[in-house]
Amino acid sequence: MSERNALQRRIRAWLILFIVCLVLSGLTAFPLVTELRWANSLVSHAWLSRVGEGLEQADAQYPFLLYGTDWLAFAHLVIAVFFYGVLRDPVRNIWIIDAGMIACAGIIPLALVCGPVRGIPFGWSLIDISFGVFGVIPLLVLRRLVKRLEALPATA
Repeated sequence: MSERNALQRRIRAWLILFIVCLVLSGLTAFPLVTELRWANSLVSHAWLSRVGEGLEQADAQYPFLLYGTDWLAFAHLVIAVFFYGVLRDPVRNIWIIDAGMIACAGIIPLALVCGPVRGIPFGWSLIDISFGVFGVIPLLVLRRLVKRLEALPATA
C-alpha cells in the first residue's frame, strides 16, 4: 500500500470516529428529560437531581424551553455534515478541521464565563471543558495527517 493510500485510510478512520462522536453527542441532546430520569435512577447526586427536577418542570410547564436543546442537537448533526467535506477532499477542506479546533477552544471560555452566570458548579464546567479538550485531539491528529498528505508529491 502506498503512503498516500495509508494516509487517506488513517484520515478516513479518524474522521469517521469524530463524525460518529458528533452524531452521538447530538442525538443524546434530544431526550434530555428521559436521560436525566435514567441517570438519577442510577446515581444519587444533588446536582443531577436538581437538573432532573428543573428539566421535569420545564418539560411539564414550559416545554418550549427544551426547544433550545433540540437546536443544540441539530447543531451537532450539522457540524458532523461539514466534516463529510473533509472525507471527500481532506487537503482542500482542511479549513473545516481548523474551524472545529477553534470551536473546541471556544468551549473553554464559554464554560468558564457562562457556567458561573448560570449557576453551574465548577466541576461540571470542567466536564463541559473536557469536550473541547478531548474533541481537539482527533482534530490535531487529522490536521497533521492532512498536512502530510498535502506534502506528498501528486500522483499521475
